[in-house]
Amino acid sequence: MLFCFLSLQDFDVVMVDEVNDIRIIGVITVTLLLLISLAGMEWESKAQILFFIVLLVSFTNYFVGTFLPPTQEKQAQGIFGYRSEIFIENLMPDWRGPNSNFFQMFAIFFPSATGILSGVNICGDLKDPTSAIPKGTLMAIFFTTLSYLAISVTVASCAVRDASGNITDILTGNITDILTGNITDGCVGLGCKYGWNFTQCIETQSCKYGLANSLKISGFYYLITAGVFAASLSSALGFLVSAPKVFQCLCKDNLYPYIGFFAKGYGKNNEPLRAYLLCFVIAVAFILIAELNTIAALISNFFLCSYGLINFSCFHASITNSPGWRPAFHYYSKWTALFGAVVSVVLMLLFTWWAALTTFGIIVFLFGYVNYNKPKVNWGSSVQAGTYNMALSYSVSLSGVEDHVKNFRPQCLVLTGPPNQRPALVDFVGSFTKHISLMICGDIIMVTPDATECLVKWMNKRKVRSFYSPFSSDNLRVGARYLMQASGLGKLKPNTLVLGFKANWRESSPESINDYINTIYDTFDSNYCLCILRMMDGQDVCDQFDFEGCSDQITTVFQNDQGKKTIDVYWVADDGGLTLLVPYLLTRRKRWRRSKVRVFIVGDEQNMEEGRNEMLALLKRFRLDFNDVIVMTDSERRPQGMFFFSIMPVNANYSMALFDFSSLWLSTVYCFLCFLPRSLPVPQSVCPSALYMAWLDTLTCSLHCPAVLIRGNQQNVLTFYCQ
Repeated sequence: MLFCFLSLQDFDVVMVDEVNDIRIIGVITVTLLLLISLAGMEWESKAQILFFIVLLVSFTNYFVGTFLPPTQEKQAQGIFGYRSEIFIENLMPDWRGPNSNFFQMFAIFFPSATGILSGVNICGDLKDPTSAIPKGTLMAIFFTTLSYLAISVTVASCAVRDASGNITDILTGNITDILTGNITDGCVGLGCKYGWNFTQCIETQSCKYGLANSLKISGFYYLITAGVFAASLSSALGFLVSAPKVFQCLCKDNLYPYIGFFAKGYGKNNEPLRAYLLCFVIAVAFILIAELNTIAALISNFFLCSYGLINFSCFHASITNSPGWRPAFHYYSKWTALFGAVVSVVLMLLFTWWAALTTFGIIVFLFGYVNYNKPKVNWGSSVQAGTYNMALSYSVSLSGVEDHVKNFRPQCLVLTGPPNQRPALVDFVGSFTKHISLMICGDIIMVTPDATECLVKWMNKRKVRSFYSPFSSDNLRVGARYLMQASGLGKLKPNTLVLGFKANWRESSPESINDYINTIYDTFDSNYCLCILRMMDGQDVCDQFDFEGCSDQITTVFQNDQGKKTIDVYWVADDGGLTLLVPYLLTRRKRWRRSKVRVFIVGDEQNMEEGRNEMLALLKRFRLDFNDVIVMTDSERRPQGMFFFSIMPVNANYSMALFDFSSLWLSTVYCFLCFLPRSLPVPQSVCPSALYMAWLDTLTCSLHCPAVLIRGNQQNVLTFYCQ
């Protein structure tokens, strides 16, 4: 558009004024290019071929003009033909204008070299993009570089920097005097040596011609103008077609909100007409600025950012050693890619530092949004490969580190079955393992069909940080045993088994109850900690879950804000401290932060205060800021019946009750004393499974809040002995 305006100036044609003429011509031009784009790729290709032919003719016309003997009119404009003195002088810099420097000029020139990505941007319309893109891009770089160098060398050898264009500025006198410099005293500029005095316009900086102002080297001048038009329009049309196609792909992935409107395509080629119009509006907005130098610097900044990201992506893909990264270009080097990325960033800062910092901020924000939102797209990116490498490396290095109580984390294997059938169990464990420790949802498949992909999507949508591990088995015990042996990797291995309470034990067969109890025994034999969660309304959300609807999300109590409710911890014996650690981890969550924690301990009436003070001191050494300690003095009173056990009343204002599983063994002894002459503190084969389940049921049946039975594996999980 600027060249069109300059051409009109040559004919002294002005529509409004200098600035508004640029705006008018620019808007008209980009509108015509939009119409070509809307017509389809066939019309765009034909237009590009026409522009290319005009450009070749103009290019040839220019080189012919450099060899033509300069007329007196051409010499007045600073054109003297090939001269070594002119070339040597033009090699030295001479910046014009305020704050002008190399990088400002480079920023203005840089957009002329940005067309090399045009082929990549329209790869979806290419017949064989794998072959066409590298060949076309490399050939474009080669011929563009060759033509730019040829033009730079030839024009710098033919024209001086400043000339007035006035025929009257020719020096008069004897040619000998001119050559000896007798009448050129006071003359400024290289033109003096060739018989021209441009001193006045050089000193007043009013020269209209010359290499630094306006130059007309050609066989036929108007062919040069046509070539400039063709080059500008070709570049503009290329980006007007390619940019909307790239944006359309971005919109289809739905990475950002409110851009899906532009994803729609039309016609057999899926043309992004809406994106074309958006690109047109943006182009018009920049045209209205009507300041080429400002626009060029901004465009260069964004292009350099793109090149930097592309180069760094190639480098990152190389260092991840992904087998899928196989560049076909034999001379590719990851270090060249890294060098290109660094150079791009440096040039951005040198061109326009404030624009560069703004661009960095925008990129960080966009990347952060995508990383946080985690859109459901899979590009097979190098980030995924890098994540795998890091996870593998850290997992292997972690295997050589000995366990320490300071680094203990409850790594849970949760026997959820299909996780979407027992969301409360999933949410409970996720409440104290998310961002802290390992969680594996184990599914022992007996009759339910495998739906791994569907269940993983369900957990991801629920934002549960857990692995899903299905295992085929004939019964619960065998499946749980193998899951405990095989789950995890290295030190990322579960140390705690979490079960749901078997609420239907009264209706279950003896084999089913034995299977459940034996799973608990195997847990202790495997040196696992154990947690059993009981929900008063049960665990299963449906008896026969439809896997087609596994994306449905059901809200559980663990997803609600607990407010100022109370977590009661029943601490009977020291089995490692897991019963205290779990409520502490819960209170670190936002939903549980205001909940109070009360600790109940076993004692007698004579030593109540002493026992309470000892427990308070222990909690202080554990650095657990719990609210209160209550001594239970009637824990050794015999129960009134096998299916009844008196517990402290709990009202609806309590959010959870956690029992030290050690109390199980104590109470079971009393249950057995009613019928057996002797018993064992840990129920084994002599303990009927139904009796064991009856005790579990009786212990928690009157609670209106979730109840968790916890038993550690006798290994200390709190930093007590390290102080």
